[in-house]
Amino acid sequence: MKDQLNREIHLEKVPQKIVSLVPSQTELLSYLGLEDKIAGVTKFCVYPARIRKEKKVVGGTKTVQFDTIRNLNPDIILCNKEENTQEMVRELKKIAPVHISEINNFEDSLELIAMYGELFQCAEKAEELIEDLKNEKEKFQAQIPEKGLKVAYLIWKNPWMAAGGNTFINSMLKLNGLKNVFETNPERYPQTTLRKLKLLKPDLIFLSSEPYPFKRAHIKEIQEVCDVPIILVNGEFFSWYGSRSLPAFHYFEDFQKQVSKSL
Repeated sequence: MKDQLNREIHLEKVPQKIVSLVPSQTELLSYLGLEDKIAGVTKFCVYPARIRKEKKVVGGTKTVQFDTIRNLNPDIILCNKEENTQEMVRELKKIAPVHISEINNFEDSLELIAMYGELFQCAEKAEELIEDLKNEKEKFQAQIPEKGLKVAYLIWKNPWMAAGGNTFINSMLKLNGLKNVFETNPERYPQTTLRKLKLLKPDLIFLSSEPYPFKRAHIKEIQEVCDVPIILVNGEFFSWYGSRSLPAFHYFEDFQKQVSKSL
């Protein structure tokens, strides 16, 4: 089979020992009933809450302990183009087959779920999740009017960084009927300044809870330059894909109320 980078993955059997180096994909594996097959995870794999106590922690998403992974003798290693580095993948390929995901929008997420269904022979569970996600999306969008509001979604400070167009975050903003002022920027996560941000004239600014942990104290700092409403948002629901999107739609219902109140 192939992964989302169209790379051939050669497997002699259905993988029984998995190392997952992407938090949202670890959560997805658990949802698909594959938790007992997970051998290793990253320190950022926080869902399910027990996972880091029960599985071997092999490092972070950008740096891993290759010897630790090698000792786990995995049948497959799951990576993501954005989360993990090319240098890591080169080394990991010497240990076991590597499956790489590339998630830029909601549809990519559904494709990955279907891939895992085939790869780990849990197609029925995967198809159920795909149908549930499609239904939740359809119900949500049916009640969300196209607001046409221009927004900026900040993910980092020092330097200030925002979510660009070709990102899962951008697809979630569009799903919420919002227009990302950085959508046409060629960079996935462009750097900016508050003065440059002001010139883009967003109607709203969102501060994500991750990867930078924005707090209420940052709102005042930004509003000194950009005098527009600013909302703290849960970054997991905007940037995690897979099974996390199920509760995300319920979060977005409350989020829409926040947006309306702020205007």
